[in-house]
Amino acid sequence: MRSTPDKATDFEKTSKPAPGPEHRRSFVIKAIALACGAIATLSPFAAGVWTYLDPLRRQSKASTFIRVVSLGSIPDDGIPRLFPIVSDRLDAWTGFPSEPIGAVYLSREKGSPQVKALSAICPHAGCFVDISAPSDCFRCPCHNSSFTLSGAMIQPSPSPREMDALDCQIDESGQVLVKWENFYTGIATKVPRA
Repeated sequence: MRSTPDKATDFEKTSKPAPGPEHRRSFVIKAIALACGAIATLSPFAAGVWTYLDPLRRQSKASTFIRVVSLGSIPDDGIPRLFPIVSDRLDAWTGFPSEPIGAVYLSREKGSPQVKALSAICPHAGCFVDISAPSDCFRCPCHNSSFTLSGAMIQPSPSPREMDALDCQIDESGQVLVKWENFYTGIATKVPRA
């Protein structure tokens, strides 16, 4: 049989000494360094994800009513007049205040407060159409598409559809508002671009 002092010696051999203050300080320093490293790594990653998704979170101004001109600026003779569409434009992360984003032909008949709006973009290939004074119609300078002053196609025409009509309304102050939309070109149906 072994004596009691030997048992105490075996116990002392198997038990670990209590961690000292140096061991605890080293653990705290390692934990703080790990937390700082995680913050330093996650911050640029989160900023990159935020920046990448930023244009997807913005509301599109497409298909919203934009103030174009006062009703008194449109003569009531039935002849379409060209007016620019001016609005703030966002291109991914860059903003452009009060920039022309398109054009529209506005017309109204004698004594009528109703305004008719046609997009100035040819539905064939996206060129801007002009009014041809001698023939009293719209003509596209790119591929010779022709349209009546009401926007209907004049045959033969390479355009797959008539000019794109836009919704418009007049507000209480007498300003003409046009629901500005761009449509896909080269197809027979009028499909708005997102």
